[in-house]
Amino acid sequence: QVQLVESGGGLVQAGESLTLSCAVFGDTATYNGFAWYVQLPGTEREIERELVVAISSEGATKYADFVKDRFTISRDDAKNTVTLLMDNPTPEGTAVYYCSTGHYYDGHYYPTARYWGQGTQVTVSS
Repeated sequence: QVQLVESGGGLVQAGESLTLSCAVFGDTATYNGFAWYVQLPGTEREIERELVVAISSEGATKYADFVKDRFTISRDDAKNTVTLLMDNPTPEGTAVYYCSTGHYYDGHYYPTARYWGQGTQVTVSS
């Protein structure tokens, strides 16, 4: 059983920085990757969530074009945390951000549908 707990969301002005954290509990040995997804306003289903960035156990990363060079993902396996540093967010980034675990290989990330965090709301004001 795995539990993912996101934190760090809130209100931020465009151009400022915000750091999201995901605390990981349980046995994730089956999975080699973590990721952050967004659920944009007006969408409700898990399948509508969009990948922001994923990271493998070796540190390989895959960023969505809309956040490349602005957001940075990192993982600390000793502390069981996954962090998303959001530099220069834009109002279009207003969404609920979810932490995910899954499989990362061949440059692709495949989330497991079994485990999602509760999400953390990020609101970016202009």
